Amino acid sequence: MIIYEGDLMREIEIDAQSKTPREINRAIRDMSQEYDRIILKNPDAKHYLAAGLTNDVELVIEGSAGYFVGTMAHNARIKINGNAGWFPADNMTEGEVIVEGSAGDGVGQGIYGGTVVVRRDVGSRTGEIMKNGTVIIGGNSGFMTGIFMMGGRIIILGDLAEDAGESIIRGAIYVLGKIKSLGKNAKIEEIDEEDKKELKELLPSYGFELDDSKYDNFRKIVPRSKRPFYGQDSEEG
Repeated sequence: MIIYEGDLMREIEIDAQSKTPREINRAIRDMSQEYDRIILKNPDAKHYLAAGLTNDVELVIEGSAGYFVGTMAHNARIKINGNAGWFPADNMTEGEVIVEGSAGDGVGQGIYGGTVVVRRDVGSRTGEIMKNGTVIIGGNSGFMTGIFMMGGRIIILGDLAEDAGESIIRGAIYVLGKIKSLGKNAKIEEIDEEDKKELKELLPSYGFELDDSKYDNFRKIVPRSKRPFYGQDSEEG
């Protein structure tokens, strides 16, 4: 355990190599009450890292994380300098989870708020049942991205696989690349000037620098109907 104390930030390192996920999370929770920044060394892709972390702290995981990293987090800013397994940021309510590599299925599943960023490709069911917040994928996303999505926005800078927006209820999926096929209740719209403005403000703030002309290529997947499971399935309006 190494401690750095400066005028503006108190930082501590935790070596996770010989610890169980429960021991690691207990140490993170305890240290997050005293320190502004925690560096987690040797995570070895262990599961459930930073589960239930609710303090206003920056956590840097120096390596890859396993399943459910940052699940049910609130306020924390979590950065993974590696890859992540299934369901990073599951049910997060506020804060950030940033994955510098790739991630598995269910990125941002069920989030209520905050921002989830994955720099490279992800698996299937990105943003499943998310209620609000933002998910940004720098590469491709697998099948049924946005399934049962209830709010918020998903931004995909690569391609989308089959059944994109399956059973989407609310929210929007912005896609720069190709869309293989749409799911039930999904339709494609052209983005408007307000959409472009929001994307131009948001993406550079997370290190995604695009030429202005690229923003014209975004399309938006939105619901066909707000009540697709009741009565006749018809488009709104």
